[in-house]
Amino acid sequence: MKSFLERRIKQQEEEVGSLRSFLEVVDSLLAERSFRPVEIAPSTQAPVRPRVPRGTPSESSPVMTTDGLRIASISFDQDGMHVIPESNLKLDANSPPLRAFLLGKVLDPMQTKDREAAASGAIPPENILGYDLEQEDGYLKAVHIRNYGDDRRVLELKNAIRWTFRRMYEKASVKK
Repeated sequence: MKSFLERRIKQQEEEVGSLRSFLEVVDSLLAERSFRPVEIAPSTQAPVRPRVPRGTPSESSPVMTTDGLRIASISFDQDGMHVIPESNLKLDANSPPLRAFLLGKVLDPMQTKDREAAASGAIPPENILGYDLEQEDGYLKAVHIRNYGDDRRVLELKNAIRWTFRRMYEKASVKK
């Protein structure tokens, strides 16, 4: 009876592990295609900051529409993450996808969480997430994010940025 119960427990634990991995894949897909950010369990470790030595080219990845049109680039360097729209696009710096979602639902809560972590001593105050919007004549020129955090947070940010810029592009395309 004991060995039977141990076998059943092991089978159930393996099934739970498989279900968790499937859930992570679904969460990742939803984060990329949904307005709602993925709820990710907080990490118990201090955020790991990728380090890029000065003088080396930064890592860059494109932000594409579902049709394959490049609308922005996300690059990383020693100063942080930089999101730069394609120069031929005029994206409204006050659009709801940017203000209400990316800033209001993603970056501001991350910043608040970092401030709380710094207050409790979990991270140093200089590692609190910060961001700046670069605008010109009401159009977005760049989003600069400092102290963005670990790989999990980078994935969450990239997904939120993709969603935001796609919606901003759609709104800009409708106005033309």
